[in-house]
Amino acid sequence: MTGIELTDGPGASAFVPAPASPYQGDIARYWDQEARPVNLRLGDVDGLYHHHYGIGDVDHAALGDAGDSEYEKKLIAELHRLESTQAEVLLDHLGPVGRDDTLVDAGCGRGGSMVMAHQRFGCRVEGVTLSAKQADFANRRAHELGIADRVRARVCNMLATPFETGRTAASWNNESSMYVDLHDLFAEHSRILAVGGRYVTITGCWNPRYGQPSKWVSQINAHFECNIHSRREYLRAMADNRLVPQAVVDLTAATLPYWELRATSSLVTGIEEAFINAYKDGSFQYLLIAADRV
Repeated sequence: MTGIELTDGPGASAFVPAPASPYQGDIARYWDQEARPVNLRLGDVDGLYHHHYGIGDVDHAALGDAGDSEYEKKLIAELHRLESTQAEVLLDHLGPVGRDDTLVDAGCGRGGSMVMAHQRFGCRVEGVTLSAKQADFANRRAHELGIADRVRARVCNMLATPFETGRTAASWNNESSMYVDLHDLFAEHSRILAVGGRYVTITGCWNPRYGQPSKWVSQINAHFECNIHSRREYLRAMADNRLVPQAVVDLTAATLPYWELRATSSLVTGIEEAFINAYKDGSFQYLLIAADRV
C-alpha cells in the first residue's frame, strides 16, 4: 500500500494509507479544499467544531430582537447550541462507557464530538477521516485542550481502520455514512466492536415509502458529492453484519427548526431549501439508529 507522510501538527499520524478508491480520493480533496465559513464560525462559539446539523427547539428568548446589532452573533450561538445538542443525543445512546474504554468516531471531521465524548466519559477516543486538513485541525485542538494523549484523529479509510478486532467499546458515524457502502462500513464496525459493544449513527436517509430519492435528495447528493442511502438499506446492512438495532429514533421534526433558523442566517450555503423541503414532503428522514454487536 502506498501512502503519504504527515509530520505537521501535534498528534499527526506518521503514515497515511492512500484512499481505497478514486471516489474516496475525490472526497478527501473535497474536504481538504472545503472553505465554507459555517463550520468554523459555529465552532468558534466555544471551541467545539462540528460537521453535522442540529436538533431541538429554537430558544427565541435567547435570540432576542432581530433588529438588535448582536442578533446575528446570538443566532450563530443558537445554531451551535443545537448542533451540540445533537451530539449529546448521540452520546446518550452509546450506553455505559468507562474511563479505560476506547471509542471510535468514523468520519470525525474537526473533532467536536470526540472532545465531547472524552469530556463526558474520560475515555480514549480515536477518530478517522479521509481529510488530512480535518485530522490536523482536530489534533491541534486536542493539543490545545491538553487531551492529545486521549483524543486523536488520523487520516484513514473508515472501511479499513487500524484498530484491533473486538477491542472497541462503542463507535459511531455522525452524518458520515453517506460516503461509503453500508455493508462494507458495518462489517468494519462489527469487526472492531467488542461483543455487546454499541454502534450509533445519526444520518439523513431517503424514505422508501416515497418510492425513490426525491429531487431534493438528489440536490443534496450533488451538493456534498455523496450518496444518501435509504432507511431500509441501513437496517438490512446492520442485520447482515451482526448489528442488532436497539433504538430507531426519527429526529426529522426535531431537526427542522435548526434548518429553518439557519436559512435566515448569514451562513446560508444554498442547500437549506433542499433540506427543508425534503423533510417537509416526507422524502427525507433524519434518523438515529443504535445497535448492539452480537
